[in-house]
Amino acid sequence: MPETKVKKEEDFNEWYNEVVELADLCDKRYPIKGMNVWRPHGWRIMQNIDNLIREEMKRTNHLEVYFPLLIPESLFQKEAEHIEGFGGEVYWVTHAGENKLEERWLLRPTSETAMYPVFSLWIRSHSDLPFKVFQIVNTFRYETKQTRAFIRVREIHFFEAHTCHRDFEDAERQIAEDMEIASRFFDKLCLPFIFNKRPEWDKFAGAF
Repeated sequence: MPETKVKKEEDFNEWYNEVVELADLCDKRYPIKGMNVWRPHGWRIMQNIDNLIREEMKRTNHLEVYFPLLIPESLFQKEAEHIEGFGGEVYWVTHAGENKLEERWLLRPTSETAMYPVFSLWIRSHSDLPFKVFQIVNTFRYETKQTRAFIRVREIHFFEAHTCHRDFEDAERQIAEDMEIASRFFDKLCLPFIFNKRPEWDKFAGAF
């Protein structure tokens, strides 16, 4: 890769943009701000990372699922307190062809409101627990701040795992397993990391 014109120590933001461009990771010239085109080299890297995640999920008995991109507004509003912070970041679908929809749909900013009503249909007794699934999808958030490739974008390549448990103790065991998964994953990527406990003021509604 050619040397960057700007030194990291002088202007990190500009240096970062140069690295992304020179490494052919993505193209930011797509006509919607914050929605970038993955170049072949960048997408190959992302696929390799996804495969590392899938290996960890298979190792820990998580099953892969895929939920629809569109979420009815009525489902979204059921978790109004939980998703309060997403209100200004939602992309709304109001028409299907020439016809105005009776109920608005949204492009998923996160998947809880789509998943959990369906989980309640799948989980019928304690014998169905623990229930462990994951998906790798794109989520959409109308990011109003300055966008930056891979770090702050409006179309997000997104991994999420969801589990349901018969009691609090089993849920805590899952958290310990999640930390082990994260440790192995970041070690494979040679990324330094720390675990921290979120303060109360930084937790979303319903979080422990």
